[in-house]
Amino acid sequence: MNEQTEIFDIVDECDEVIGSASREEVHRKGLKHRSVHLLVFNRKGEVLLQKRSMQKDTFPDTWDSTVSGHVDSGEDYDQSVIRESIEEMGIEFDSVPEKMFKITACEETGQEFCWIYCHHHDGPFFPNEDEISEARWFSPEELENLPLQDSSIFSPAFSLIWRMLMRDSESDSSMQT
Repeated sequence: MNEQTEIFDIVDECDEVIGSASREEVHRKGLKHRSVHLLVFNRKGEVLLQKRSMQKDTFPDTWDSTVSGHVDSGEDYDQSVIRESIEEMGIEFDSVPEKMFKITACEETGQEFCWIYCHHHDGPFFPNEDEISEARWFSPEELENLPLQDSSIFSPAFSLIWRMLMRDSESDSSMQT
Protein backbone atom coordinates (compact mmCIF):
# COMPACT_ATOMS: atom_id res chain seq x y z
CA MET A 1 0.00 0.00 0.00
CA ASN A 2 1.22 3.49 -0.77
CA GLU A 3 2.46 5.11 2.45
CA GLN A 4 0.62 8.31 1.59
CA THR A 5 -2.78 6.55 1.39
CA GLU A 6 -2.43 4.45 4.55
CA ILE A 7 -5.04 5.18 7.22
CA PHE A 8 -4.23 4.62 10.90
CA ASP A 9 -6.46 4.59 13.95
CA ILE A 10 -5.73 7.49 16.30
CA VAL A 11 -5.75 6.39 19.94
CA ASP A 12 -5.89 8.14 23.30
CA GLU A 13 -3.49 7.74 26.23
CA CYS A 14 -5.25 4.45 27.13
CA ASP A 15 -4.78 3.03 23.60
CA GLU A 16 -8.51 3.35 22.85
CA VAL A 17 -9.46 4.31 19.28
CA ILE A 18 -10.75 7.88 19.05
CA GLY A 19 -10.56 8.49 15.29
CA SER A 20 -8.52 7.87 12.17
CA ALA A 21 -6.26 9.84 9.87
CA SER A 22 -3.76 9.41 7.07
CA ARG A 23 -0.23 8.26 7.82
CA GLU A 24 1.08 11.68 6.81
CA GLU A 25 -1.29 13.55 9.14
CA VAL A 26 -0.67 11.19 12.08
CA HIS A 27 3.10 11.61 11.77
CA ARG A 28 3.01 15.35 11.04
CA LYS A 29 0.80 16.09 14.08
CA GLY A 30 2.49 13.55 16.38
CA LEU A 31 -0.80 11.76 17.08
CA LYS A 32 -0.83 8.57 19.12
CA HIS A 33 -1.29 5.43 17.01
CA ARG A 34 -0.26 1.75 16.99
CA SER A 35 2.54 -0.45 15.70
CA VAL A 36 3.98 -3.94 16.05
CA HIS A 37 7.52 -5.24 16.24
CA LEU A 38 8.63 -8.83 15.78
CA LEU A 39 12.03 -10.06 16.93
CA VAL A 40 13.14 -13.29 15.26
CA PHE A 41 15.87 -15.32 16.99
CA ASN A 42 17.80 -18.23 15.49
CA ARG A 43 18.91 -21.36 17.35
CA LYS A 44 22.23 -19.64 18.24
CA GLY A 45 20.33 -16.89 20.08
CA GLU A 46 21.08 -14.22 17.48
CA VAL A 47 18.40 -11.70 16.49
CA LEU A 48 17.65 -10.89 12.85
CA LEU A 49 17.52 -7.14 12.23
CA GLN A 50 16.39 -5.29 9.14
CA LYS A 51 18.06 -2.20 7.75
CA ARG A 52 15.32 0.22 6.76
CA SER A 53 15.42 1.32 3.13
CA MET A 54 16.54 4.84 2.22
CA GLN A 55 12.97 5.49 1.00
CA LYS A 56 11.44 5.18 4.50
CA ASP A 57 9.95 8.43 5.81
CA THR A 58 11.27 7.85 9.34
CA PHE A 59 14.74 6.64 10.28
CA PRO A 60 15.86 5.54 6.81
CA ASP A 61 19.01 3.41 6.60
CA THR A 62 18.88 2.40 10.29
CA TRP A 63 18.72 -1.04 11.89
CA ASP A 64 15.33 -2.01 13.28
CA SER A 65 13.41 -5.03 14.56
CA THR A 66 13.09 -8.02 12.23
CA VAL A 67 9.60 -6.76 11.38
CA SER A 68 8.20 -3.38 12.35
CA GLY A 69 5.06 -1.84 11.00
CA HIS A 70 1.96 0.17 11.68
CA VAL A 71 -1.38 -1.26 12.66
CA ASP A 72 -3.82 -0.25 9.92
CA SER A 73 -7.20 1.28 10.73
CA GLY A 74 -9.67 -1.39 11.85
CA GLU A 75 -6.92 -3.94 12.40
CA ASP A 76 -5.78 -5.31 15.78
CA TYR A 77 -2.19 -5.88 16.88
CA ASP A 78 -2.25 -9.64 16.25
CA GLN A 79 -3.64 -9.24 12.71
CA SER A 80 -1.03 -6.59 12.01
CA VAL A 81 2.00 -8.65 13.09
CA ILE A 82 0.85 -11.53 10.87
CA ARG A 83 0.33 -9.18 7.88
CA GLU A 84 3.56 -7.23 8.39
CA SER A 85 5.62 -10.43 8.81
CA ILE A 86 4.49 -11.65 5.40
CA GLU A 87 4.90 -8.22 3.76
CA GLU A 88 8.35 -7.42 5.15
CA MET A 89 10.13 -10.78 5.58
CA GLY A 90 7.98 -13.41 3.90
CA ILE A 91 7.32 -15.12 7.25
CA GLU A 92 3.96 -16.88 7.32
CA PHE A 93 2.29 -17.74 10.62
CA ASP A 94 -0.49 -20.26 11.30
CA SER A 95 -1.09 -18.56 14.65
CA VAL A 96 -0.07 -15.40 16.44
CA PRO A 97 3.62 -15.35 17.47
CA GLU A 98 4.51 -15.09 21.15
CA LYS A 99 3.66 -11.72 22.71
CA MET A 100 6.45 -10.40 24.91
CA PHE A 101 5.46 -6.93 26.14
CA LYS A 102 3.74 -3.68 25.23
CA ILE A 103 5.32 -0.23 25.14
CA THR A 104 3.27 2.88 25.86
CA ALA A 105 3.34 5.60 23.20
CA CYS A 106 6.40 7.81 23.73
CA GLU A 107 8.96 9.90 21.85
CA GLU A 108 11.21 6.91 21.04
CA THR A 109 8.34 5.05 19.37
CA GLY A 110 7.09 8.09 17.45
CA GLN A 111 3.96 8.21 19.65
CA GLU A 112 3.14 4.58 18.84
CA PHE A 113 1.76 2.06 21.29
CA CYS A 114 3.84 -1.01 20.37
CA TRP A 115 3.26 -4.68 21.00
CA ILE A 116 6.49 -6.63 20.81
CA TYR A 117 6.37 -10.23 19.57
CA CYS A 118 9.00 -12.98 19.47
CA HIS A 119 9.57 -15.92 17.14
CA HIS A 120 12.31 -18.55 16.72
CA HIS A 121 13.17 -19.29 13.10
CA ASP A 122 16.37 -19.91 11.13
CA GLY A 123 14.97 -18.93 7.75
CA PRO A 124 14.78 -18.67 4.90
CA PHE A 125 13.58 -15.07 4.84
CA PHE A 126 12.44 -13.00 1.89
CA PRO A 127 13.03 -9.31 2.74
CA ASN A 128 10.83 -6.86 0.86
CA GLU A 129 13.41 -4.85 -1.11
CA ASP A 130 11.10 -1.80 -1.22
CA GLU A 131 11.22 -1.54 2.57
CA ILE A 132 14.42 -3.31 3.60
CA SER A 133 17.91 -2.75 2.20
CA GLU A 134 19.61 -5.48 4.24
CA ALA A 135 18.91 -8.12 6.89
CA ARG A 136 21.49 -9.75 9.13
CA TRP A 137 21.93 -11.64 12.38
CA PHE A 138 23.31 -9.89 15.47
CA SER A 139 24.37 -11.62 18.67
CA PRO A 140 23.25 -10.06 21.96
CA GLU A 141 26.95 -9.53 22.80
CA GLU A 142 27.51 -7.66 19.54
CA LEU A 143 24.51 -5.40 20.17
CA GLU A 144 25.76 -4.73 23.68
CA ASN A 145 28.94 -3.25 22.16
CA LEU A 146 27.24 -1.13 19.50
CA PRO A 147 25.94 2.45 19.94
CA LEU A 148 22.24 1.57 20.28
CA GLN A 149 21.44 5.17 21.26
CA ASP A 150 22.75 6.51 17.95
CA SER A 151 19.60 7.16 15.90
CA SER A 152 21.68 7.35 12.72
CA ILE A 153 22.49 3.63 13.20
CA PHE A 154 19.52 2.15 15.12
CA SER A 155 15.89 3.24 15.15
CA PRO A 156 14.98 4.71 18.55
CA ALA A 157 12.10 2.23 18.85
CA PHE A 158 14.42 -0.76 18.41
CA SER A 159 16.92 0.72 20.87
CA LEU A 160 14.14 1.05 23.47
CA ILE A 161 12.82 -2.46 22.77
CA TRP A 162 16.27 -4.01 23.09
CA ARG A 163 17.01 -2.16 26.35
CA MET A 164 13.69 -3.34 27.79
CA LEU A 165 14.29 -6.91 26.65
CA MET A 166 17.79 -6.98 28.15
CA ARG A 167 16.55 -5.45 31.41
CA ASP A 168 13.82 -8.12 31.62
CA SER A 169 16.30 -10.93 30.87
CA GLU A 170 18.67 -9.60 33.56
CA SER A 171 15.76 -9.54 36.04
CA ASP A 172 14.80 -13.10 35.09
CA SER A 173 18.37 -14.39 35.51
CA SER A 174 18.87 -12.63 38.87
CA MET A 175 15.63 -14.17 40.16
CA GLN A 176 16.89 -17.65 39.23
CA THR A 177 20.17 -17.36 41.15
